[in-house]
Amino acid sequence: MTEPHPIDRLFATVASRRDADPSTSYTAKLFAQGKLKIAKKLGEEAVETALAAVAQDNAALTAESADLLYHLLVLWAAAGLTPDDVYAALDARTHRSGLEEKASRKG
Repeated sequence: MTEPHPIDRLFATVASRRDADPSTSYTAKLFAQGKLKIAKKLGEEAVETALAAVAQDNAALTAESADLLYHLLVLWAAAGLTPDDVYAALDARTHRSGLEEKASRKG
């Protein structure tokens, strides 16, 4: 039996905390604040990740990337998405060049 991907394992943990006590779970606290607050936090983490890359600090880039991925998974769960939804979108793009895919979204 194949072990689940780390993203899938983390997503399962995130999703399981949706109804937890916000006073004891940071994830539950994010869910309680709503999708817009989660999206704002994701944006902050994205900026911190980019700044770590610009600073060429790989340790910070690693830590900020983990934070970014975690907050992305919380946003997916809040929006009703799963990693499988995103995997399917990525898979659909593998048969096209990035330029073709991007051009298809204009319009």
